[in-house]
Amino acid sequence: MTTTEELIAQINRGLDDIRININRLFENFDPRYLAFNLNRNLMILKNMEDELSRRVGEAHIYVGSLGKKERDPHIRRIFLRNHYRMLTLERLRIAITAHKIALATIDSHYTFYKGKKGVDIKNITNKRDLEKLKVAEKSIKLGRLEVLPHLAYSGDVLKILSQQDNKVRDTFKEIKSKLKEKGQIRKKGIRIEVEYWQEGRLKKERLDFPVEADIDSELRKRFGQKYRWRVLSYVKTKGVLITSHYTVDNIALAYASTYPKKGVKALALDFFRYYYLTSEKERESISLYPQIKPCIDCHYSIFDVPFMNEPEFRTGFGSMLIIKKCEIESFLSGRRSEISNIPNYLLGGVILYGVSSFDEKKVSNLLQIDETELKDAIEKFVLSGLHISLFEDVGKFEKFMPKSDKAKQFLELLQG
Repeated sequence: MTTTEELIAQINRGLDDIRININRLFENFDPRYLAFNLNRNLMILKNMEDELSRRVGEAHIYVGSLGKKERDPHIRRIFLRNHYRMLTLERLRIAITAHKIALATIDSHYTFYKGKKGVDIKNITNKRDLEKLKVAEKSIKLGRLEVLPHLAYSGDVLKILSQQDNKVRDTFKEIKSKLKEKGQIRKKGIRIEVEYWQEGRLKKERLDFPVEADIDSELRKRFGQKYRWRVLSYVKTKGVLITSHYTVDNIALAYASTYPKKGVKALALDFFRYYYLTSEKERESISLYPQIKPCIDCHYSIFDVPFMNEPEFRTGFGSMLIIKKCEIESFLSGRRSEISNIPNYLLGGVILYGVSSFDEKKVSNLLQIDETELKDAIEKFVLSGLHISLFEDVGKFEKFMPKSDKAKQFLELLQG
């Protein structure tokens, strides 16, 4: 059995080999061979990570935390050894995350077939079957293939970054600062305490209400006229957009290296499309951006970047569009059968059309979906009558209303 130091040396040699060989994979881009090699590397790296984390644990010990009395050379040597082990484990996890992001990106661009049967990208592990596989491009793509060569497959984020110019480094720092934001706190609800009379006795009860609720009206319905209430606290939202710093480092490095001048905007657009073209259930299974929030409930400045030139722009504009998308998804969760003929990516286009001032052409350009398909989806959505209860500006949908008298009568029956 190898010692921990031998295992660490083996891991670092393996990661160095990946750094040397990874560029050759992208010289002649073939999704099949790329998926096979990434799966092979990922399996090896995961096994190493399991073994090293079992031996090392999760304790972070740094030499700088030692007091003067504890700076015995032998103790320092132990602390340095533990610190080096943790650095190797961190490097390994960054590399694993890079491979996961790459595989998810390829999976979101291509479908693999063996004969007429679809093949999951995770199952492309047999080199002898590669020639039998057929590849078809998907009509709706998430993420960008061009960023793949720049992910930290060897886990050396800082080493790779040190070889880039100042513009790339500045963009890397800008992206990281955006993704490390905890989000502007948004008041989601109000917690109140109510005092009221019941059967000659004064009683107290605590209730939660949405911020926009008419509290007095609701309380009169429930408690009559004899009551008083006071605000206890606001229910607020908070948290970073991506909870994994391994994901943040990889994404920041990839987009800064690919787009030194417009990395933040490119990433913001990809995030926006990711939320609008997928459902919450799909986002829970896609590992395109590991540990990103499946839905957001507060403002993040990165979502404002693509919309700063819009006439109606204000702080939180992009975030509110995504928050509304998530709220509508929750509303439709039990009524999806009424619009089952509209796929999720087109439903996202319909929602963006309804919650924004954008016309159908701008929505199709922003989400990169076919304009004709989007118009057909809006017409189907109008037939369901859901647009009346979901959107404030119903006038936008007038031009998609049925033209014939029979169709109008049918729509009236559907809407009750």
